[in-house]
Amino acid sequence: MGFLFHLNKYNYFVTFTPSKKVDMKQVTAFLCCLSIVFCLSSQTNNKFSANKQFIINSVEKHRNELIALSDSVWTFAESALKEKHSAKILADYAEAQGFKVTRGVAEMPTAFIAEFGSGKPIIGIMGEYDALPGLSQKAQPEKKFLKDGAAGHGCGHNMFGPGSLGAAVAIKELIAAGKLKGTIRFYGTPAEEDVGGKIYMARAGLFNDLDVCLDWHPSYETTANMQSSQALIGYVLEFTGKSAHAAFDPWNGRSALDGAELFTAGINMLREHIKPTVRIHYVYKEAGNVPNVIPDRASVWFWIRDSKRNGVADVEKRVFDIAKGAALMAGVTYKMNLVTGDYEILINETGAKALQTNLEQMDSIVYTNDEIAFAKKIMQEAELPFSGIKGNVKPLEKTKSDPDGGSTDVGDISWVVPEISLNVTTAPYNAPWHSWVVVACGGMSIGHKGMLYAAKGLGTTMVDLFESEKLRQDIRKEFDLRKGSEIWKALLPDGPPVLPKE
Repeated sequence: MGFLFHLNKYNYFVTFTPSKKVDMKQVTAFLCCLSIVFCLSSQTNNKFSANKQFIINSVEKHRNELIALSDSVWTFAESALKEKHSAKILADYAEAQGFKVTRGVAEMPTAFIAEFGSGKPIIGIMGEYDALPGLSQKAQPEKKFLKDGAAGHGCGHNMFGPGSLGAAVAIKELIAAGKLKGTIRFYGTPAEEDVGGKIYMARAGLFNDLDVCLDWHPSYETTANMQSSQALIGYVLEFTGKSAHAAFDPWNGRSALDGAELFTAGINMLREHIKPTVRIHYVYKEAGNVPNVIPDRASVWFWIRDSKRNGVADVEKRVFDIAKGAALMAGVTYKMNLVTGDYEILINETGAKALQTNLEQMDSIVYTNDEIAFAKKIMQEAELPFSGIKGNVKPLEKTKSDPDGGSTDVGDISWVVPEISLNVTTAPYNAPWHSWVVVACGGMSIGHKGMLYAAKGLGTTMVDLFESEKLRQDIRKEFDLRKGSEIWKALLPDGPPVLPKE
């Protein structure tokens, strides 16, 4: 009698061929091995509950569709508030999966909500899809435009939206099957890289009834996020003067550009007197047209960041004084126009721990030799050291008193509703973000693997949120404690965001 075992992650198969003469020793050995196989199989299948295993299987079932969505958004590469095609294919897909879709929410044509189910709890998950101007790149390890001068997904948002939607679809299928009760809501959020679309959606009250909200972001390591972000405020400062001939009668002119330059000089003088956590950066949006005309208009777009919103507010007062002084010195007038402002992320450790537990039960991301070779070559092309691709899950970190840097409109949502954030590897370790390197990796299998992993991690965590009222209550309790008496207020100008010209 011969027998053969086949064992993989989720299944086992046993085949045996009986002979005329039965050897009892072989039978005993067969039964012992069969017992071991059952034991191994039981341990593997018990790794996740039935509902969580359903999530894993659902993401795998929709794998090709999610990759196709990600690649389509990657190819469209539409920048902030121009994400017409990207938003449409994601909303269309959600609709095809049985979600009720509401488009053009919060007076933004590329914002939408997809919802399924009814009643409490209501769990939200967010997806982004805007690209960065000027970062067009082919999915190859050498720097080469896909389309000269076009945008590119240097922050991986082509994966963000489809990954989150994949998790939402898996939860929807569980609700439809009667295995979960409540409502799943996917938020299609535009313009994270510019005006902060989520803030407009929050101001419209679209997150107010959520129990918990989740999101993820492409990264060069995988972790349940325990780090905050920088608060930010952005303005466009306009100076108005009087034009004149720069050679014949410059004394009759009042240079708006002088006002702008005095302003930026004042900011640079201020740098010595601000805390190390503060960042101030600016660009000139308008500075005259030709040298022989005194510019009567000039403008500066600037951002102020700090670890906390109150720190930003302190520097903001000083900068306003500098603007006033610059206008007085140049003999011109000025107008300060608010563009947008982000709060720092309010960390929720209870939620992060729930996410971390699910991540640690999942297998690490494994990369092929070709993917490792791709990653190595692209880092060499970027003139950076290659330290591999980190497919493992990092241990849960302690929250730093001050974040490393960067701002996001996810921060505002975290002050409206408890927020759980995930980072997942989609590029080589220490890859430069907002660069062509991330664009290239997001358009091929390294990015795809991270996106699918994120969908599974978020989906399994949402199962916990739907199933455990105590977990939701503990998350809310921590949220209320951390938020304290702070009242969130959208740092936005009145009205909808100004849509870019086509």
